[in-house]
Amino acid sequence: MNIHRTVYREDHEMLRETARRFFERECLPRQAEWDLAGRTDRQTWLKAGREGLLCVTIPTEYGGGGGDFGHSCVLAEELHKSGVSGFSLSVHSDITAPYIVRFGTEEQKQRWLPRICSGETIMAIAMTEPGTGSDLKSIRTSAVRDGNEWVINGSKTFISNGLNCDMVLVACKTDPNAGSKGVSLIMVETDRAGFRRGRKLNKVGQAAADTTEMFFDEVRVPVSNLLGEENKGFVCLMQELAQERLIIAVYSAAKLERLLEQTLEYVKARKAFDGTVWDFQNTKFKLADIKAQAVATRTLVDYYIGEHMRRRISVQEAAIAKLFATESLWKCIDDMVQLHGGYGYMLEYPIARAFTDYRITRVFGGTNEVQRDLIARKL
Repeated sequence: MNIHRTVYREDHEMLRETARRFFERECLPRQAEWDLAGRTDRQTWLKAGREGLLCVTIPTEYGGGGGDFGHSCVLAEELHKSGVSGFSLSVHSDITAPYIVRFGTEEQKQRWLPRICSGETIMAIAMTEPGTGSDLKSIRTSAVRDGNEWVINGSKTFISNGLNCDMVLVACKTDPNAGSKGVSLIMVETDRAGFRRGRKLNKVGQAAADTTEMFFDEVRVPVSNLLGEENKGFVCLMQELAQERLIIAVYSAAKLERLLEQTLEYVKARKAFDGTVWDFQNTKFKLADIKAQAVATRTLVDYYIGEHMRRRISVQEAAIAKLFATESLWKCIDDMVQLHGGYGYMLEYPIARAFTDYRITRVFGGTNEVQRDLIARKL
């Protein structure tokens, strides 16, 4: 892209090389197998843990990498540039595990984090329900205190890492009459009685991502599994969702750059009439627009990466990053599919795979309509 990036340090770039080699060596050769199985294999999770590629921002005393948000961004960029699909590392390392670091007690951190950092425990987060979507304050999954236990009932859907996970961070209503002020976060081990996984959901793309339904039927967990304060879970979610949305923007920017490179290679080699697809003025103008969009996206995202590394990004700024990056990516993917002609609709081509895999970026992490609403509140 010929952009001089200043947001990363030398230690970030060292991790980039390790990550790139790992994804090329351990993940890409397994992609077809993962797609057929509908999930990634646990051995790859354990290998990622041994290579120090899980939970890179978790303090070293709990088994993590002791890095900062820049290390998470480098991993996300390399994962998505590599073409690996469905390996939900960010859900585990950058979205779910940080809740424990930020809101957990010392006992909880010591109990849970070492196995999470090693890949022995795979994490998921369960917020969305069949009738709520992005409206988290309206969730109905309940947790009722009974002595020294919470009794959880309800269902969740669209849960990433749903088949593989060993522990789930569940958003529950502990005060059903208090709206957003009645939400709590409770950790649930998936081997507890009453916990049940539903079917693997048949998505448009990301076949290897084990996205499922979950059901909680009188699931009992100790009161010590409450994360943070009772009825303060919604506040915790709002604080941490900014990072989730920024991570989506980070890998959207990286994917856009990689797809532009691949499309340029294709149009310059693809014969058409008496020349190549590149020879048409329309092709050059389209790709010039995409290059400009990619540069704008990269510039904006890198600025917000730097802000978040200094813990200065706001909810609205994270919404701007996600909205701009994912809308740009989707518009450019659509144009690049067109430049591939019929081959752009064949899943063996990276652009077609991206067409199915990355449409979801405008939906998860809060739909882009939600992001627009968050931005508009500060206008």
